[in-house]
Amino acid sequence: MTFTADSKTLANELIENVGKVIIGKSDVVELVLVALFSNGHVLIEDVPGVGKTMLVRSVATSTGCDYRRMQFTPDLLPSDVTGASVFNQKTGNFEFRPGPIMAQIVLADEINRATPKTQSALLEAMGEQQVTVEGTTRHLPSPFMVLATQNPIEYEGTFPLPEAQLDRFFMRISLGYPDSAQEVAIMDDREHVDPINELAAVCTPDDIVKLQKEADDIYIDTLVKQYIVDIADATRQHPEAALGVSPRASINLMKGGKAFAMLKERDYVVPDDIKTLATPMLAHRVLLTPSARMREVTQETVIADALSQVPVPGASVRRT
Repeated sequence: MTFTADSKTLANELIENVGKVIIGKSDVVELVLVALFSNGHVLIEDVPGVGKTMLVRSVATSTGCDYRRMQFTPDLLPSDVTGASVFNQKTGNFEFRPGPIMAQIVLADEINRATPKTQSALLEAMGEQQVTVEGTTRHLPSPFMVLATQNPIEYEGTFPLPEAQLDRFFMRISLGYPDSAQEVAIMDDREHVDPINELAAVCTPDDIVKLQKEADDIYIDTLVKQYIVDIADATRQHPEAALGVSPRASINLMKGGKAFAMLKERDYVVPDDIKTLATPMLAHRVLLTPSARMREVTQETVIADALSQVPVPGASVRRT
């Protein structure tokens, strides 16, 4: 089979292919592709059993990428993530045995069950696409993407992700429960065989790298860039936020806007692209004040307030 990296069709093929396993969640799959085409990482936060792990496996299979899974537990060590040197008795030398982080698509399953020390082993990989083990820096393959699943923090046996870790996630998404018709369809699909076992790739990793370069070339006007900065600044000034979003968040939102525009078959970014992506890309980066948490104010509320306060570029002003 000859694969093509046509940006006008490949995204739809990927969404359709993943949709054979993840039913009724094309909008969530689209967000994952935005992150993939932007060289970003995704935090999938939801209750157990709604398909978080299956989503990651479906994306990895559909893209033809090398896939590895890490099950995060309280006793997991940083070397279990990055790899370590092991003495070979036959050769008399130490040999580096790479950890699962060396794959193209990495699933960090239940990431918040590991200790913060082990979670921090992902920081360099996610931020710089490389790992340093025993003084030696090793570059990771392209494309490279970490998709981490996380149960709600209220669940027993979980550790909250540190702010530095959260900020390295391009976006946070949630699958949610399927509706009644979708759940029946899921049961029908899995009555005799799991559809993930019959899924095939629709592209190659090289196609993904080409689309990443195409997304990077999408045009974004200075006014839209200023719109992103104004939204970020509004989160920093929000009375319910102890810590607003970082400049890294602004850069990522710009990149996400480019990838989203490409998925919509445009060669330029519009403000609505930014509004669509603002909540999944910014909310997890906001640190609420203690009083806001006591009053059950959400991070999504802060982003919604910021979007309502910042004028949209090119919008007409309503006169009273």
